[in-house]
Amino acid sequence: MTIDEQTPTGLNIFAIPDIPEIQPGDDLAAMLASSTIYLPHDVLVVTQKVVSKAEGQLVAIDPSDPLAHKAIVEQESVRILRRRGELIISETAHGFVCANAGIDLSNVERGQAALLPVDSDRSARRIRDVVRAQQGIEIGVIISDTFGRPWRRGVTDVAIGSAGIGPILDLRGTEDSLGRELMVTEVAVVDEIAAAAELVMGKSTGLPAAVVRGIPADWFRTGSVKDDIVRSPADDLFR
Repeated sequence: MTIDEQTPTGLNIFAIPDIPEIQPGDDLAAMLASSTIYLPHDVLVVTQKVVSKAEGQLVAIDPSDPLAHKAIVEQESVRILRRRGELIISETAHGFVCANAGIDLSNVERGQAALLPVDSDRSARRIRDVVRAQQGIEIGVIISDTFGRPWRRGVTDVAIGSAGIGPILDLRGTEDSLGRELMVTEVAVVDEIAAAAELVMGKSTGLPAAVVRGIPADWFRTGSVKDDIVRSPADDLFR
């Protein structure tokens, strides 16, 4: 099988409008399940921030202290990799290596900080299950968050949780366009989908969810970010 046989021929990506401001305890899954009509093999991408809000992953901080959240960063980190000024690069209990343990002050009320969801894969599974129960179809769900990249400027969205779609497209053993066998190519398709969805959601538009339509049906299977994306320390050349 060649790469082209496993590649989408076209994608339709649209943000879901009119999702109200999420508060702790809100049934986010039910809101998303009733917010639009999904088609089989759609992928619903939801930002981490609204998942954290709905799940009550908010902590109070001193609004007058710009460094008040640093103690929470230390608390949420299992390992500190680097410090530079106010910036901390650390590893979270989820296995993510990111700035400030994923603690975020944007798009939350002043005096609050948002933590990462306890288990984003579980959050994605619940949303998928509620959509299935309400609309009777199978979709994939991705929980996305904004990460920086080593050695590159700028940020992009990646998947921190997923359900119903295989996180990795394993192309090892397939052929490239010139007939050469691919030996090591594994594509993190959930990260690519998360980044594509962010283009229509933006960072300050109040659009926390988007649908990506046109993903090949054979990409939909069981899997999770924790098990399939996060690289173990034994396989990491930089730890």
